[in-house]
Amino acid sequence: MVEPAPADVRRMLGGTAALVVGLLLAWALTYPQVAFGATVTRAAADVAAVVVLGLALVPMLDVPRYRDELATRSAAAMTVAAALWLVAEVARLFTAAAATAAVPLSTLGVRTTVEYAISTVAGRADLISVLAAALVGALTIWWRTPPAGVAVAGIAAIGTTARTLAGHLSENAFGGIAVTLHALAAAVWCGLLAALVLTVGHRGQWARVLPRFSALSLWCVVVLLVGGIGSAVVTLDAPTQLWSTGYGRLVLAKVLFTAALLGLAWHNRTDWLPSARGHRVTAATSSRRSYTELALMTVALTLAAALAVTG
Repeated sequence: MVEPAPADVRRMLGGTAALVVGLLLAWALTYPQVAFGATVTRAAADVAAVVVLGLALVPMLDVPRYRDELATRSAAAMTVAAALWLVAEVARLFTAAAATAAVPLSTLGVRTTVEYAISTVAGRADLISVLAAALVGALTIWWRTPPAGVAVAGIAAIGTTARTLAGHLSENAFGGIAVTLHALAAAVWCGLLAALVLTVGHRGQWARVLPRFSALSLWCVVVLLVGGIGSAVVTLDAPTQLWSTGYGRLVLAKVLFTAALLGLAWHNRTDWLPSARGHRVTAATSSRRSYTELALMTVALTLAAALAVTG
């Protein structure tokens, strides 16, 4: 049995710690109206789906000559992430079914779960996400090429946006489109950075892929900001709701974390990017410089999950 490398263990512990921080912050901001179980399962599913999306897309950041190599390196991590995504989606489905039926999870029956999954809009969206995660898992096991990654990315995008389209802004066409674009842009940005840390192994590869990631992430940020502002305008009736309601406090916290993330990303763009492009930093240094940004991203994604279940 292959033992995990110390760096892999540190990444896992760091990611888990950031997720816990996000969950605790969401709990504090929404107390006493806390949907903690729904937030945990939604956050776990969203983070896993984002990682899958990033791992599927990351070979496209390299030049054609090396894409097969990057696809092979990302395959094992993608299989694990897809399995975690499927488990989280199934847990999410059962948790949501129990909450909708107003029964304890321990007494939830098969019939009630099936009725929720088939007869409600939210249930059908959850079911689509479960099927997307299962299909992604099958593809990552049997088909490991860059074109397969494009297919996986498309399926992951469907699984990621299914709940968003059926969420609390689904009755408003503008709000639904805005929050969906916001979620997709955030998923591509965060997922690709996570994928770079998990797959890029040497300085020359960082020099090739980081400039492309930086250019793509700039467009992701533009879409993320426009979509986020649009959905907030539709959802909040008055500025005072930003501090008087749990939902508003979550929005405010997410804005603050996003602002910190944008500041750090801009610093990296002006400092780290030129050094990496010029082969002046090691691969280990490039990975370490990503950790703080990834931690902020994880907290922001967790707050977004809490927003979805609170709204």
